[in-house]
Amino acid sequence: MNKTSATAQPKQVVLGSITGVYGVKGWVKVYSHTNPITNILNYKHWILRQDGRQQTIEVDQGRRQGKGLVAHIAGCDDRDIARQYTGAEILIAESELPPLADDEIYWHQVEGLEVMTADEAGNDLLLGKASHLMETGANDVLVIKACKGSLDRRERLVPWLLDQVILEVNPEAGFIRIDWDPEF
Repeated sequence: MNKTSATAQPKQVVLGSITGVYGVKGWVKVYSHTNPITNILNYKHWILRQDGRQQTIEVDQGRRQGKGLVAHIAGCDDRDIARQYTGAEILIAESELPPLADDEIYWHQVEGLEVMTADEAGNDLLLGKASHLMETGANDVLVIKACKGSLDRRERLVPWLLDQVILEVNPEAGFIRIDWDPEF
């Protein structure tokens, strides 16, 4: 019997999106999820995902423009050609991200993890799954959405305060343990 193996796609991470065109020479406006926002320009090859299709492009220039960013796609020197990229998500292979210290985690690694707290007797309660993190200025906020098996159907906003509210983050085991009153 012959065995065939599917080639696994490398895991990809969304870094931002192209929101519009800028000028007449093929530049695009870029919305960045990176911190600081200019870090997206450190990656010269972007994978653009749009309408279920992906293509890799090269960014040959980029800069801050007002409060946002603009970038030029190599070989794209016309506004009408640049317009076709509007709405595309910007991704890179996860392996291209810089390594983190042992106590650090990328936000995308939190998404989809089960979030648990303990009841008064110390039993685990599933509050839901981590949807995403929001930046609020004072501290980041974990957005928890209900899932199959969760305590209720509520969405919860929990401050991302390590060692106070966020007790354990374990992406390998698929969970986050928090100290949070489920009634709150």
